[in-house]
Amino acid sequence: MFRSKWEIVLVILLLMIFTAGLGLALYPHIQGAIVDHHISQEAADFLEWIGGEDADPEQDILVLPGEQEEVPTRPYSDLWEDMQAYNQRIYTNGQAGLTTSASYQVPSFKLTDYGLMDEKFGVISIPKLDLEMPLFLGANDVTMADGAAVLSETSIPIGGSNTNAVIAGHRGYGGASYFRYIPDLTVGDTVIITNLWETLTYKVVEEKIIDPHEVEEILIQSDRDMITLLTCHPYASGGRQRYLVYCERVTETEGLEVYHD
Repeated sequence: MFRSKWEIVLVILLLMIFTAGLGLALYPHIQGAIVDHHISQEAADFLEWIGGEDADPEQDILVLPGEQEEVPTRPYSDLWEDMQAYNQRIYTNGQAGLTTSASYQVPSFKLTDYGLMDEKFGVISIPKLDLEMPLFLGANDVTMADGAAVLSETSIPIGGSNTNAVIAGHRGYGGASYFRYIPDLTVGDTVIITNLWETLTYKVVEEKIIDPHEVEEILIQSDRDMITLLTCHPYASGGRQRYLVYCERVTETEGLEVYHD
C-alpha cells in the first residue's frame, strides 16, 4: 500500500516516463513497419493492375474466314519504342552521360507524358527476401523513399542484349528495410522484374563491394542482359562503399534454366 498521495503521484510519473521512453524507442520500428507495408501494398497494387491489363478481353480478337488477322498492339507502344531506342543509345555512346550524381537522379522518362496514371514503372520481386517494391525511374530522394529506383543513364529494365539496369535501394531507411538484406542473396537466387509489358526473370551471378567512384563497375556489359542491385555498404555506415548484386536474365526451356540470348 502507498503511504501517501505523493507516492502515488511519483509512481504515475515514473510510469509516464517509462511509457514515453518505450514509445520513443519503438517509434522507428513502428514507423518502419508502416513504410514497409505501404511499399509492399503499392507493389501489389501495380501487379494487380498489370494482371488486369494482361487479361483485357479486348485483346482477344475474333477472326472470320477470309479476314486478315489483326495483331493486338502493345500497350504504351510509343513508350516501348522510345525506351528501346534509349537503351540502344546509351550503349552506343558508352554511357557518356553517367558522370555526376545529377545524371542518374533525373528520370529518363516522365511516364505520365505517355498516358500513365503515375510514375511507377514496375515492381522488383526478390522471393528469397520476401521483398516486393515498386520500381521508379531516376534514383533521387523522392523515388528511393517510395521504393527502388533505376539509375538514369543505365538501361531501362525491359530486357535485351547489351543492357544493364542498375537498381538502387536504401540499405534500410527510417526504420524500413528497403534493400537492407540484399547481402543475404547468393549466386543462383532469383530476382524478378515486372515492367509495364512483361515479367523478366534474373539469377544472381556475382556480388561485389566497390567504392562510390568506381562507375565502371556498373556499366553495360556487351552481349549480356543484366540488372545490378545497388545499395550502401556497410549497413548504417553513411554510404562509405557500395554493395552490388549482378544478375543475368534467364529463361526456362523444358524445365531447364538457360541464360537468355
